[in-house]
Amino acid sequence: MGNSVMYWVYAALAVLGVAMILAVALRRSRMRRRNERLKQKFGPEYDVVIEQHGALRGVGILEARARRVQDLPLRSLTPAECGSFAQAWQRAQVQFIDSPNDGVNSAHELVQRVMRARGYPVEAFEQDVADLSVDYGDIVQHYRAAHALHQANRAARANTEELRQALVHYRTLFEELLGVELEQPPPLSRRLIEHESREQRAV
Repeated sequence: MGNSVMYWVYAALAVLGVAMILAVALRRSRMRRRNERLKQKFGPEYDVVIEQHGALRGVGILEARARRVQDLPLRSLTPAECGSFAQAWQRAQVQFIDSPNDGVNSAHELVQRVMRARGYPVEAFEQDVADLSVDYGDIVQHYRAAHALHQANRAARANTEELRQALVHYRTLFEELLGVELEQPPPLSRRLIEHESREQRAV
């Protein structure tokens, strides 16, 4: 009788052990699928968030971002809006030649105007980055880089080459938000050299 009881106890423990192993394996499989889904959606931004906050908390942050953006009234721009914004961007690039500071400021404001037109709230910078990362995870780092250089410019700590880099970063995000590839102007570095040469000849 005692042996029979022990047999069933051991059998029950074995079944319970197998069930626990299967449950853990299933949970890990679900976590892997969830992580892969988030990696595909957020691109490089996934690694940035996981590195900053750790795997478990980072996944929760990314999922919260996706839920928030899902509730935003996002929309595509009309052809007329795209054309108007593209013209405004060309003016900002021309402005950059005569005044890099003003050109970068205009690019910054223009990106925010496009974001608002698309339905993004445009709040604090980090929230803007979080919102954009849901659909633009591959290029949101350009926005971070542009913002850092824009802030340096406002503090008078950015040189002309850094301002040119800021404009390029803004342009990358601007094109993605617009959904069209802008007409490529002559390289800004070459145009700056030409502009400086004209100034030197005029002296």
